Order: sequence, then C-alpha cells, then structure tokens
Amino acid sequence: MKQISRYVAGRAATGLLTLFLVSVLVFLAIHFVPGGYEQAVMSPMASDQARQNLIDKYSLDAPLPLQFWDWFRHALVGDFGQSLGDETPVRSLMANWIPVTAELAALATLFVMFIGLPLALLAGMARSRLARGLSRLGGALAMSTPDFVLGSLLVYLFSTYALGLSVGGYVPFADDPGANLKSMALPVFTLGIFGLAVVIRTGRDAVAAVLSSPHITAATARGESTSHIVRHHILRNAGIPLVTVLTTYMGYLLGGAVVVESLFSLPGLGQAVLTNVGQRNYPVVQGVVLVSAAAFIFLNLVADFLYGIIDPRVAKDRTS
Repeated sequence: MKQISRYVAGRAATGLLTLFLVSVLVFLAIHFVPGGYEQAVMSPMASDQARQNLIDKYSLDAPLPLQFWDWFRHALVGDFGQSLGDETPVRSLMANWIPVTAELAALATLFVMFIGLPLALLAGMARSRLARGLSRLGGALAMSTPDFVLGSLLVYLFSTYALGLSVGGYVPFADDPGANLKSMALPVFTLGIFGLAVVIRTGRDAVAAVLSSPHITAATARGESTSHIVRHHILRNAGIPLVTVLTTYMGYLLGGAVVVESLFSLPGLGQAVLTNVGQRNYPVVQGVVLVSAAAFIFLNLVADFLYGIIDPRVAKDRTS
C-alpha cells in the first residue's frame, strides 16, 4: 500500500504541474489574440475612454506575469472573474453547466461499462469465427462514425417519425426523473457508442491474449471452473488495458460533449464553450477550459490508483 501511495503522490505532483502549464497556455492564448485582449472583447466602435476603462478594470497595463498571477490565484479558489456580457460571475454560470455535462459523462460511462465490458468478455471468449467477425465489423463501423453524423441521423429519425424520445432540450432530474432520462437517452447513446466500440475491441483482444497464456492452460488442466478462471485470471489480467481505455475515453467525453450538447441543445460546458468562443467571452472560456483540464487530470489520477490496486507491480515498477 505504501508503494501505491508513493506512486499516486508522484502522479498527483505531475498532474498539478500539468494543470499549471495548461493555465499558462490558456492565459497566454487569450492575451495574445490579434489586436490585444481589449480589442478582442470590445466593439470596434468603442471609444478610447471605454477601452481605457477596460484596461484599468482588468489591469491590462500591468506586466503579463503579474496579470497571470492575479488571475491564477483567484482561479485556484474558483473565482474565474465575470462574464463580459452581463458581468455574472463565471463560477455561478458554471454551477449551472457542470451538472449537465457531469450527468451526460456519467451516463455515457455507465452505458459503456455495463454494456461494453460483458460484450468484450463474450467476444474474447467466443470460439465462433462468425461471432468474432461480427464484433470486429460492428466495432469498426461504430469507431468510424463521427459523433455529429450519428447524432444528426438520430435527431432526424426521432424528430421525423416521433419515436418517443426527446431530440432537444434538457429536463433536470430533480424536476422530472422520467423526462430527464428521455432527454438524455439519445445524447448518451451518441456520445457512448465510440467508447463502447473501443472497450469491446480492447477487452476482446486482452481476453483473447489471456486465454492463450500458459497459466490459463494450466488452470484448465487443474479442473478450475470457467467462472473461477474468469474472476481470478481473465478479469485481473485484462483489467489494466481496460482501465487505460476508460480513462482515455473520459478525455474523449470532454471533447465529444461540445458536439453532442450542441446537437441536442443541452446547456452544459460543451455548448457553453462554443457559444462563448463565438462571443469572445474569454473569462468564461478560460474558466471552462481550466475546470475541464482539472477534471481530466483528476480522472487520470483515479486511473493510476486503480492500476496499483489491480496490479501492484505497476506501482512498484514506477516508484523503483
């Protein structure tokens, strides 16, 4: 356990450094837009006095390192400034957006895990050439279909033929659990189908590799039952590549949410980024990007901890 703790602590330090570098890049990208920050956020018709007021308000005439430190120290406590439109605190806006994206990501992950993992196990243990071929074909089709193509097709089908599921809008779970699940069904399927295909392919190959190993042959020769072999040999040895895939999929969720939330009119972080980039509402964009990066780094830390639990040799090798 000590080795696992050291391993995770090292990865946490790397994660914090990564988050700091992301914050630097985001800050510089915003402040080096063509024409300068004040020109980017103001109308070309704004008066010189209005521009000077903006410079004074955000201390844009201060040295860049001081500007960054002032922004970063506030961001560390969740203060990302105010929206340029109505001066609403960015923290308040994100408090409305984060639950939507979090629910979408959580449901998509559950969809991938509870459907993908059993199918991966079955595909890996399948003896039939037809079954293996169908799993490969289905995976290839799912992985090669972009989210916006699948989502657009679903929107067209369900809006044209009134098949009973919502194709736009969001109903909070607290208001109506049934309507909430109906509004999330198509977005979850659209966002989850790629991850489902990747998990099935990775799990199938990992299970097949474990089944062909000598210790499985020995276990079979000893008369161990199939269920015992699955629990004590296959799941443990195939677990690490699956954890890796699921963690990578978490990062994909953050990017895929931009497309899916826009297609299905979900008021989450993804749609907020698109809207506020178009409006040059940079305090909002900075806050959303930083929070998304922090979420991705945290998920990687969780994955690193799971590596150590599944196979302590991983932690031992990386701390030695």
